[in-house]
Amino acid sequence: MDKMKPLPDDLLSRYQAWRDGTFAEKQQDYEDLAENGQKPPYMVISCCDSRVNPTEIFGAAAGDMFIHRNIANLVPPYAPDGDHYGTSAAIEYAVLALKVESLIVIGHSQCGGVQACHDLCSQENPPVKSAFEFVGPYLDILRPAYGRIDSTKPEAEQVVDLGHQGVIHSLENLLSFPFVAEAVAEGRLSLHGAWHDIGTGTLYTLDPDSGNFTKP
Repeated sequence: MDKMKPLPDDLLSRYQAWRDGTFAEKQQDYEDLAENGQKPPYMVISCCDSRVNPTEIFGAAAGDMFIHRNIANLVPPYAPDGDHYGTSAAIEYAVLALKVESLIVIGHSQCGGVQACHDLCSQENPPVKSAFEFVGPYLDILRPAYGRIDSTKPEAEQVVDLGHQGVIHSLENLLSFPFVAEAVAEGRLSLHGAWHDIGTGTLYTLDPDSGNFTKP
C-alpha cells in the first residue's frame, strides 16, 4: 500500500459538493435504493470515452440504468470458454438477475477504438507488434464490421460508418447469447442501437428496418 495515494483533493471537493447538494435533495431515493435494491429497466453498453456520459445524455437518475463501459462499446460473441469476459458477465447479470427490459448499445463520434480498428484493417501490411499489449487483440471483435463499410469513401466517412456498423455488430453478437435470444423471442427484452455525436450533442438511433442511424 506504500505506493498508493489518497484521492485527489479536487475529487474530494466534488464529492462533498454532491453529498451536500444532490444527495441531500434525494436522500430518500438513495435510502430506498439501498434498502430495496436496484431494478433498472435499462442496460446501456457504452464506450469508456470520458466525453460520453449515458446518464447525462438520457437524463437518468440513480437506479435507472445498469451501465457497462468498454473501449468502442463492443459486445463479444457468446463464448463460455472460461476466459475473463467482463462484458459477457455484465450482460448475463443484467438479463438474468436484474431482468432489464431494454438493452441499448450506444456508439459515438471520434471514437479512438473505432479509428484504431480502421487503421489496422485498412493497412496492407499492418505492424507486427503494436505499442499496446491488449487493445489490438481486443479490437478483433470489431474487425468483422470493417468488411461492411465502403472503402472507396473518404476516410472520415469510413470511420463514422465503421462506428455505426460496430453498434450493429454488437447487437448481432448479443443475439448469440442464448439467454438474450430467448428473452427477445419471448418479448421480455428489446435491443436498441444508438450513436452520439459529441460535438453537436445529436443522438442518432438505429432504424432496425433500414439499418440506418437517423435523428429521432
